[in-house]
Amino acid sequence: MTVLQVTSGAEIALSATVERRELRTSLLTSLDMTAATSDASDTDGRPPTATPEVTIEAPEIADGVAMHRMAAESGVLDVNSRYAYLIWCRDFAATSVVARMKDQVVGFVTGFRRPDAPDTLVVWQVAVDPVTRGAGVGGRMLDSLFDRVPGVAYMETTVTPDNESSNRMFVSFATRRNAGFERTELFSGELLGAGHEPEMLYRIGPIAPQD
Repeated sequence: MTVLQVTSGAEIALSATVERRELRTSLLTSLDMTAATSDASDTDGRPPTATPEVTIEAPEIADGVAMHRMAAESGVLDVNSRYAYLIWCRDFAATSVVARMKDQVVGFVTGFRRPDAPDTLVVWQVAVDPVTRGAGVGGRMLDSLFDRVPGVAYMETTVTPDNESSNRMFVSFATRRNAGFERTELFSGELLGAGHEPEMLYRIGPIAPQD
């Protein structure tokens, strides 16, 4: 698993409505297990900015198509099959969220409850569309997801040491939630192979529900 923040050169043609916009090259902040956001509001410790145009909710099965597309267009995310995203939206919708802007998926977080630690929510993949940049959508999705999963007190994710934005985003989440965190190596570069950076495990918590 690799944690990267990639901003490719892009040419974005927006139509009169967001629904008809065409992204010739997607600018996504994404990662194999988790994704950073370039929004300052996601990384400075303040609560993410509320944006009325963006809603955060559980994914529907059909959202797997957009999630697969966003993962593929990122160029860095481990891309699962379209089937995998569809089945994830069916069987793990309760531990995942999508961000919508005018019925379009503009971000997602996939997660699962850790089988041998059911009080722990593991964040697997995150992607944020650039059209929401500056709105703190990454942080909003993390907060919303954690608060909608019953019976969890901890969040886990992995981040490579060189991804400063991802590190800041999860530290920011811990700060907002007044929670401690531990950072330890989960998988070494040798295990991951091919010159991969080690995956550092963040374990955040205990986390109290927001009022």
